Amino acid sequence: MARRAQSPRGAGLFAEGEPEQKGPAAYQANIDGGSRGNPGPAAYGVVIRDPTGQIVAKLKKYIGQNTNNVAEYFGLIAALDYAETHGIRALRVLSDSELLVKQMRGQYRVKSEDLRPLFERARKMAQALALFRIEHVFREQNREADALVNQALDETSRSNPASPANARRPSGQDAAIRLLARCKDGLLEPREPLDLPDGTEVEILLRIRK
Repeated sequence: MARRAQSPRGAGLFAEGEPEQKGPAAYQANIDGGSRGNPGPAAYGVVIRDPTGQIVAKLKKYIGQNTNNVAEYFGLIAALDYAETHGIRALRVLSDSELLVKQMRGQYRVKSEDLRPLFERARKMAQALALFRIEHVFREQNREADALVNQALDETSRSNPASPANARRPSGQDAAIRLLARCKDGLLEPREPLDLPDGTEVEILLRIRK
C-alpha cells in the first residue's frame, strides 16, 4: 500500500476534498499518455480548453521508448508548458492516471527513479500558477486525449515502418504471433511491444527457456 506523502506546497495545489479557491477563470487540460508494450513506443496527448469550453489547442508527441507512467507525466508537463507560454494563470487538469493524480496531490510518494525528475518539474511548474487543480477522471471522459496518443503513435509507425511504434498486430480471430516474455513475481512481462485492443483474449502456451 502506497504511503501518504506531504502535499506539495504552493498556491492552488489541491488535495481531494479541499475547496476550490477563487481566482482567475481556469483553462482545462485533458491529458493522457500511453505506451505500446509498457515499456515500449510511447506518446502523449493533450486537449486544452479555454474558460468557455472552447478547444484552443491539441498537443501530441511521440516520445520514444518509455512506460505509460512516464508518458502521462510528459502529457502533464506539456499542458503546464502550454499554460506558461500562453500566459495562463489558472489550470484545471483532468487525467485518467490515478497514480499521477495522487502523486501530484501528495497522496502517493514518488518511488520510481524514472518518474521523480518529471514529478519535480511538474510540481515546480504547477506552483508557478496562481491556481492549479488536478483531478482523476475515467477513461471514457478522456477519449479526446487518448485519441491523440494513438494518432501520434500511428503517425510515427506510418512515417517509419521500422520504428518500434509499428507494433505487430495479429489479424483474424485465430491469428497467432510469437512473443518472448519473462516471468517476474509470478507475472509474465512481454520483452517487446505488443499492441492489442482492450478486451482482446489470448491463449498462452508456455515453452520454458533456460
